[in-house]
Amino acid sequence: MSIETSQRIVIKIGSALIAPEQDGCRSRYLLNIAQFIVQCRAKGKEVLLVSSGAVAAGSHLFKNKDKSSVAVKKAMAAAGQTEMISTWERFFDFPSAQLLLTHGDLRDRDRYNSIRETLFTLLEQGILPIINENDAVTTDDLKVGDNDNLSAMVAAAADADCLIICSDVNGLYDKDPNKNPDARLLDTVGELTPEIYAMTGGPTSSVGTGGMRTKLQAAEKATSHGIVTYIVNGFNEDTFSELLNGANPGTRFLPYDTPMQEAVHWMTHTASEQGELIVEANEFDELSCDDIVAVNGDFSAGETVLVRNEDGQRLAKANSNYSSCLLNFIAQQDKDIVTEKVQDSIGPVISQNDIAVFEERNS
Repeated sequence: MSIETSQRIVIKIGSALIAPEQDGCRSRYLLNIAQFIVQCRAKGKEVLLVSSGAVAAGSHLFKNKDKSSVAVKKAMAAAGQTEMISTWERFFDFPSAQLLLTHGDLRDRDRYNSIRETLFTLLEQGILPIINENDAVTTDDLKVGDNDNLSAMVAAAADADCLIICSDVNGLYDKDPNKNPDARLLDTVGELTPEIYAMTGGPTSSVGTGGMRTKLQAAEKATSHGIVTYIVNGFNEDTFSELLNGANPGTRFLPYDTPMQEAVHWMTHTASEQGELIVEANEFDELSCDDIVAVNGDFSAGETVLVRNEDGQRLAKANSNYSSCLLNFIAQQDKDIVTEKVQDSIGPVISQNDIAVFEERNS
């Protein structure tokens, strides 16, 4: 289980690699990565590049501006995106394409399928997709927030079999290596347990937005789709030659033995819940009106909701067939009246095919 056997690879590059001094793009670290991509393609492998760095690349263009301002950051992203794409294109003698995404694009099922079709078509034509979050237009409720998780969503959408997340450390350590000289690098992680998450610290870079925890979240999203995931040091030029030779220069996360089905994975790890249904049952194939105890949030018919029991346990995510307004009205009525007058006429609140039940990992 190595790069040698992978056929479709997603590689994620952070802002600190693109613009380490926040004064425009620099080739210092990118050349090794570009050569890795070229060599992968020469071996017949398909590659998708998820590249942060637009804000960092555009920062130097905004003199005497408050760079903490949201409006200025969006403008920096718009200006820096063109510089970042042109920098990447200088390294390649094959065509590339730019995709700018928001979480709003990914969590909408129709748009998600459209993204899949676009990625597949680009790869069929030998075009390198270069993907970034659309920071110039996204809002708080539409943003992924970090490109670690975005790269995992893209890897799932593209049906990739390998995700490489480049970091500024060698991989996941059992404790903070900056503070503990005896910290041990974990070579392979078979399951992302609470104990593994407890090893994570905060961001180690002043340029990027993601720390080790977001990388573990991304690894969980990817491995549950059957995608082997690596966290490696993108600043170390030996990293990419080792990967090409089938070695593991960082931390490798093993995929699920039984990956989630594509639709269930999308609902679990990409779709975001717009509200909650509190129910009496702990197990179910579908939900009817008289199962609902309470309704939280404001959502429309067809949107994704979280299903909890009365003890607060997360049971599932699902698409609701009805709006929160109607379900609130039903939940407040006498259950006998609901069963007699409403239940039979409106059908199930959640259908069998629209439920992603939270289950423990099968490994």
